[in-house]
Amino acid sequence: MDAISYKLDVFEGPLDLLLHLISKHKIDINDIPILLLVEQYLDYVRQMKEEDMEVASEFLEMAARLIYIKTVSLLPVHEEEADELKKELQGELLEYQDCQIMAKKLAKQANGFDHYSRKPEKFPPDMTYTRLHQPIELLKAYINAVGRGKRNLPPPIEAFSGIVAHKIVPIRERVSYIMGSLFRKKKQRFVSFFEKAESRSEMVATFLAILSLAKDKKIALTQIDDDLEVEMLDSDINVDVEDDYINENE
Repeated sequence: MDAISYKLDVFEGPLDLLLHLISKHKIDINDIPILLLVEQYLDYVRQMKEEDMEVASEFLEMAARLIYIKTVSLLPVHEEEADELKKELQGELLEYQDCQIMAKKLAKQANGFDHYSRKPEKFPPDMTYTRLHQPIELLKAYINAVGRGKRNLPPPIEAFSGIVAHKIVPIRERVSYIMGSLFRKKKQRFVSFFEKAESRSEMVATFLAILSLAKDKKIALTQIDDDLEVEMLDSDINVDVEDDYINENE
């Protein structure tokens, strides 16, 4: 694929960027070359960081997701899982593409409907208010107007009790989990750290934790046959982690 040569502020989200890359290189969504697509996507994210632009968490989460799909695709033993992950991504891209097409059609149909004209009135309208109100109606209107100021106040803290918060998955927590597991057993399979993940955010946080540990040479990744093996090199869990957590709502 060619080097990236477009403005960085034109994409509404990661799916918008992926569709741009697919359209630019005339790729069929049903036959996405993950290995090449990952490189182009990561180039964009790196370029955002180099220009000191704020990288939205949804772009980082999609980057981790693409890297995970790429990693699984390289392991023949996980070929079925890789196909399922690719189909899931393809489905999201097709759905997003349909929404874009429909939005353009609606915008085209609505063009000009926000303006209208009419002939000027020959006579000015009668501005005399002639409606008669019962006293009780006036009283209700007054009470409603007086109480309007109170309604504009923010709700009390008690009003938010019982609301279920989205789960936050700290990356450092996954670092401790991985190192603790390796302390008990120095060598383990790469995929074993994802088997008990309860959410996609936890999987992303685990994957980023493994990348941080490997970067700081706390662990080593070695390919054994059709799998990856994770080996602990240093039991110190002080790791340079860029993001403190992954939010389930992101």
